[in-house]
Amino acid sequence: MRSGVTPPSLSDIEEWNERLQAIGKEYQELMHQLSGRRESSEIARTVNDNVNETLRAGAQALWTDPQALHQAQLRLLQDQFALWRQNVNFNGTGGEESEPVIAPAKGDRRFRDQAWQNEPVYRHVRDQYLLFSRLINDVVAHMDGLSEEQQQNLGFYARQYVNALSPSNFFNTNPEVMRLTLENKGQNLIEGLARLREDLDNSVEGINMAMTDRSAFEVGRNIAVTPGAVMYENELMQLIQYTPSTDKTFKTPLLIIPPWINKYYILDLRQDNSLVKWLVDQGHTVFLISWCNPGPQQGDITWADYMQLGSIAAMDAIEQAIGEKSVNLLSYCVGGTLAATTVAYLTSTRRANRVRSVTYMTTLQDFSDPGEIGVFAREPFISSLERQMEKDGYLDGRVMAFAFNLLRENDLYWSFYINNYLKGEKPAPFDLLYWNTDSTNLVGATHGWYLRHMYRENLLVEPGGIELDGVKIDLRKISTPSYFLSTKEDHIAKWNSTYGGTQLPKGPVTFVLGGSGHIAGVVNPPHKNKYGYWTNEALPPSHEEWLEGATYHDGSWWPHWQAWLTDNGYVNVSDQVTARQPGEGKLDIIEPAPGRYVRQTIAEVLSEAAIETQKAS
Repeated sequence: MRSGVTPPSLSDIEEWNERLQAIGKEYQELMHQLSGRRESSEIARTVNDNVNETLRAGAQALWTDPQALHQAQLRLLQDQFALWRQNVNFNGTGGEESEPVIAPAKGDRRFRDQAWQNEPVYRHVRDQYLLFSRLINDVVAHMDGLSEEQQQNLGFYARQYVNALSPSNFFNTNPEVMRLTLENKGQNLIEGLARLREDLDNSVEGINMAMTDRSAFEVGRNIAVTPGAVMYENELMQLIQYTPSTDKTFKTPLLIIPPWINKYYILDLRQDNSLVKWLVDQGHTVFLISWCNPGPQQGDITWADYMQLGSIAAMDAIEQAIGEKSVNLLSYCVGGTLAATTVAYLTSTRRANRVRSVTYMTTLQDFSDPGEIGVFAREPFISSLERQMEKDGYLDGRVMAFAFNLLRENDLYWSFYINNYLKGEKPAPFDLLYWNTDSTNLVGATHGWYLRHMYRENLLVEPGGIELDGVKIDLRKISTPSYFLSTKEDHIAKWNSTYGGTQLPKGPVTFVLGGSGHIAGVVNPPHKNKYGYWTNEALPPSHEEWLEGATYHDGSWWPHWQAWLTDNGYVNVSDQVTARQPGEGKLDIIEPAPGRYVRQTIAEVLSEAAIETQKAS
């Protein structure tokens, strides 16, 4: 064997076969448990029904265009013949043609092992799979007779199917896994089964696999450690005021509104990549909302409650804490969508002066093209989620985490499947992935309303399309200066969609496009000098026109944002005050940062809810 692995001796064959049979039997039992769990889930049944319906529509469209099907089959036959000739040359001479029939895409890490290139069997398996993948993707991409939603759904499901069938995902067709399995007589598979059992115990709809060594991190010990104190709390959030690191600070405070999907400390992971710490070091008096991890008892909380008990209550508390009525808002993702509705609400109620400027990081306001995530915001998905959340009062955060991982399935799902279950390896410590798996539940009433009114019906862009506490929300009335930060490779809030938000407010707007994606493009500290960003003072109607006229800059967008604040007077450099310590004003310190709410896990929340239900009964 070219791999250099000595096959097991004859004396080991019986033991080897028994071990493989035991592993196979236990794996089947675990998959049966997962299947049974999914059969009892209305959401999973809805997904299965939608997949089947989409595939039927695709098959019907394909059969109505036999010429396209014939051409696809003909191309596959031609590719198969060319691949046969290539393999004959490869096997006969040890070389390869200058132009291979097919090759993995640049950056495809599934086939990095040299055996995929150097060993004929694995090379053939890889190339056959790649031809199959290309055939499926080409057929789906050029299929006529489908609606836009059907086309997008079919593309998403076809990609999931194709990537699930990758030979790298099976131990007997993955050369690296095979070597490891032969070397330790399958011990890696046994350890992988133990990890699979543990992950299934912590999963709901799919497999929420461990992505990092969770024992390596603790909130408040080595992540989320910027000094501060909780100054205010209600049932929905805690408000943190951070301890200043400068003698003087800007008079106008900064309020951060993070998303309630996952936890705020993506903005405060380690000290060398913490946006919160950087903001404090720039002289801002920083306040941040830490949302609760909701359970059944918060099931009737609405979007308007998030506005009143969240952003507006935070502004009121800031006024008590330091005596300032106005703030600069810095918001992220769905927290930005909340910030937009809050500013519109304050504008319509003649309190626009409470916000001097508002920054939206990777924020959707126009949901006309939300990207692949829109697959999960279709009918009948929304109806199914609404029924489930009405019954439970919340959506288990692990469902959302599983869905997000499928948007980048090879990086965030199958790579961990291979490492954890086939190789039996323990995930490496990684703070970002710890945060990614530290899920939060979603309030039933709020999340259902959000999916239907924004993702599905796109009512936020309609003047008065949505109403909060009797006030019709109109983003076009906003005169508050706005700064939009989007990222070029964002797969959750596509930048061509977030750009649409720049066309709505009547006040001054600045749009900046950062490099990288939804997380790394935002959490991009200046000292790392990574990714870069684009600027363009013009705001043409289309994002393509904007990018054509944009100028590229090296490094982080953070200093550009700081300059935008200071140059425009949203914070006054010449009018600074003595740094304000938590507890100096009318609010007493409740507890040190990061507070209790951010430490709440889904298991703890649901356990407490079960105890309360038992007491009540």
